[in-house]
Amino acid sequence: MSGFYTWLADSGYSDPDRVFTVVDQIDGSPAIRVSGERWGGIITRQEFSDYHLVVEFRWGLLTWGSEKAGRRTAASSSIARGRRQHREGLQRTLDEVHRMPDHPGGVGDIILVDGYDPTGNHAGPSLTVTARRDRDGEDVYDPKVPAREFRRGRINWFGRDPDWDDVLGFRGKQDVESPDGQWTRVEVICQGDRITNIVNGTTVNVATRSTLQKGRSFSSPRELRSSSAR
Repeated sequence: MSGFYTWLADSGYSDPDRVFTVVDQIDGSPAIRVSGERWGGIITRQEFSDYHLVVEFRWGLLTWGSEKAGRRTAASSSIARGRRQHREGLQRTLDEVHRMPDHPGGVGDIILVDGYDPTGNHAGPSLTVTARRDRDGEDVYDPKVPAREFRRGRINWFGRDPDWDDVLGFRGKQDVESPDGQWTRVEVICQGDRITNIVNGTTVNVATRSTLQKGRSFSSPRELRSSSAR
């Protein structure tokens, strides 16, 4: 883990509750365990561009806080890139990022998150996606339709169930992520201004003309409710 550091919204660089730990053996391999008890993330110390990131994650059983009786929501193993800045007195992290969240049924979505540039001014990313509107008016990746520019919001992966529900154990009809208790393989390929999200070998979302073409990558438990990644 020497190439990474951790950041928690309520304690900064300190991790007194051991939200992030390294486990020697889970299913025969070392893994990072993320308890999800606090908001924050694991961030690379270096910036990267033109990279292929591979993460395998598996859900745990614990839930925390407002999600204690509900779903497991995560940006665990999520990928964000952009300019990162920590400010004294703020109890949150500030990023300008493209984020791929991991929550059951939504693995592979793209979320655009506003942040601040190095001078402290408000900034936001943009990208282009071939996306249609589903029954509920949500944007969904579809390679067969015209491309549109996005500056905010979410672009769902192509098979996200329109009847998705915010409950534990929900599984959509076309979900390609693995069932509970099994490992899901997530890949993000950043090549120039193109971003490709792959889940268990299936390309689920593609964006082009990204205004963010280099930066740090991070896995964030934001609302994560216990998981392991390797």
